[in-house]
Amino acid sequence: VQLQASGGGLVQAGGSLRLSCAASGRTSSRSGMGWFRQAPGKEREFVAVERWSGGTTYYADSVKGRFTISRDNAKNTVYLQMNRLKPEDTAVYYCATRNGRIVTSSINRAEVYDSWGQGTQLTVSS
Repeated sequence: VQLQASGGGLVQAGGSLRLSCAASGRTSSRSGMGWFRQAPGKEREFVAVERWSGGTTYYADSVKGRFTISRDNAKNTVYLQMNRLKPEDTAVYYCATRNGRIVTSSINRAEVYDSWGQGTQLTVSS
């Protein structure tokens, strides 16, 4: 599976932006897709994920209520709508997916995902 992330940019605090992640290749065995982010000098952290089956979504506490993950099955694309952005949201955002099942207890762990997009930069100015 190849993932192509896009949509990053520069936005003022309080603004909104939508990221996209298009999947190509063998996507039928994928159990979900999600977003992680990595700020300079920090570890990659979980942002949100949506399961393919049932559409259950999971969010990091830091983005809950501000970010919404969604998907377009026909386009094999996942979106991350980001509202009320804060300077601390500044990071490179990566989309990720896994071949096979993801147990709920591990869904926020980067190491369980085996395909990653190239990352897209979001910068939120204060």
